[in-house]
Amino acid sequence: MRMSDETKPSHFIREKIDADLAEGRYPGVITRFPPEPNGYLHIGHAKSICLNFGLAQEYQGRCNLRFDDTNPVKEDQEYVDSIQEDVRWLGFDWENEPLFASDYFEQMYGFAVELIEKGLAYVCTLSPEEFKEYRGVPTRPGTPSPHRDRPVEENLDLFQRMRAGEFEDGTYVLRAKIDMSSPNLHMRDPAIYRIRHASHHRTGDAWCLYPIYDFAHCLEDALEQISHSLCTLEFEVHRPLYNWILEQVSVPRPLPEQTEFARLNLTYTVMSKRKLLQLVQEEKVRGWDDPRMPTLSGMRRRGYPPAAIRKFCDKVGITKFNSLTEFELLEFCVREELNRVAQRRMAVLDPLKVVITNYPEGEEEFFEAQNNPENEADGTRQVPFSREIWIDRADFMEEAPKKFFRLAPGREVRLRSACYITCNEVIKNEAGEVVELQCSWDPESRGGGTPDGRRVKGTLHWVSARHALPAEVRLYDRLFLEAQPDQVEGKEFTECLNPDSAQIVNAFVEPALDGFAAGSPLQFERTGYFTTDPDSAPGALVFNRTATLRDSWKKK
Repeated sequence: MRMSDETKPSHFIREKIDADLAEGRYPGVITRFPPEPNGYLHIGHAKSICLNFGLAQEYQGRCNLRFDDTNPVKEDQEYVDSIQEDVRWLGFDWENEPLFASDYFEQMYGFAVELIEKGLAYVCTLSPEEFKEYRGVPTRPGTPSPHRDRPVEENLDLFQRMRAGEFEDGTYVLRAKIDMSSPNLHMRDPAIYRIRHASHHRTGDAWCLYPIYDFAHCLEDALEQISHSLCTLEFEVHRPLYNWILEQVSVPRPLPEQTEFARLNLTYTVMSKRKLLQLVQEEKVRGWDDPRMPTLSGMRRRGYPPAAIRKFCDKVGITKFNSLTEFELLEFCVREELNRVAQRRMAVLDPLKVVITNYPEGEEEFFEAQNNPENEADGTRQVPFSREIWIDRADFMEEAPKKFFRLAPGREVRLRSACYITCNEVIKNEAGEVVELQCSWDPESRGGGTPDGRRVKGTLHWVSARHALPAEVRLYDRLFLEAQPDQVEGKEFTECLNPDSAQIVNAFVEPALDGFAAGSPLQFERTGYFTTDPDSAPGALVFNRTATLRDSWKKK
């Protein structure tokens, strides 16, 4: 029975589950999220996580976290740990301990023996090149392997010896005996076991014989009594093999059913774990959690709220058709969530000194500022003010055009939450560069208003020079210049990298940012959304830009 949630639109998978439950096909809903521990999760995986765990919650069922660890050459405990952290960060959890394909290695071996005994599997010694040649192409039937009719007893003996480690990698494989004339290449006697003398991150050297993913995955689903095995569309052609294997062996009934949905494709990024690994290995980025990466760990470090990612996945929706989602939609969801929850602070990224000449030297005072105008419960803070302050250089123009409402000679502006100031004199260095502004303030404007009720059009953010803390601010932009970097004709995807995707500036920030918890959302007033980086430390503050205040790519 589904828990009603009017905010979630229906889709074909929900409709299928409703029909299956109404027919009594399954006693309840059990899903699984089955990542291979050979890389870090990315935003595409978030769609599958939200779907599988979300449906289990809606139908008061269960979602297993299960690692498909059938390839010891590419897998590592580091990835297992990072995947668990990412799933929990996204807001989901699983019952008991996570599961692994390696939990079932002995049972899978038994199912392979069962296929051999039924005459439905055989040991083959074709080389990889011969295997491909014999398999043929979709428009032409394949050629049976010369070993296809090997006697059952011989197959059992060879398979046991494969397990015992008698043979080198690549010399033998176990193949399912299905149909070499099938138009579906996956049904042309696919390999289901191969020899691989490699230490496994969980089982060590106990095995040198490992199941192929297609063989293992469906058996894991059946043994865990998964009701709905939800996969992306590229697995649609694998479904006949999924069903064939389960129908031939003695697994629990009812059998799970595989249903496919469109994967997430996002502009200005790549989703291939192989390509993401290449970026890491070639040091094009600073690791899997680089804030420019589409990995969940990178997005977490950049300051993306998990609620925004979940909302983004809801907006993308579940369909049967592949499409390309605009990066702007993700940024919109991030901004919408951050505007609601981010604490406001002031930071000056390109400092220009301002001296308030009629403010007493050596004195200071504090002004009250809102922490978040979207949420009164966040309260207020005290912002220090003194004779010398920093403003952003972009907030001053010596020869200002008519529609420039910020600071200029003779012009009065408002300092956020503080007072009104007027620019009286511009100080330049020998090169003619503006290095200081001398201004006066109106003491009657304390708090941002005046007794005569006069108004100004410009409001600037600022920090007191005496109290300001130095900070490294990392300005991140999109990693690629092309919307589909891995599909640009004549170019490697790495040739489409954005050279300005990461810039570092030395800024000044208000003292209330000292000790701000890593990962906590911030809005630097009038500048953008930021978060404290894990590298940050007292006396060496580091902040990452999560997003600009508005879409800066809209006109590009």
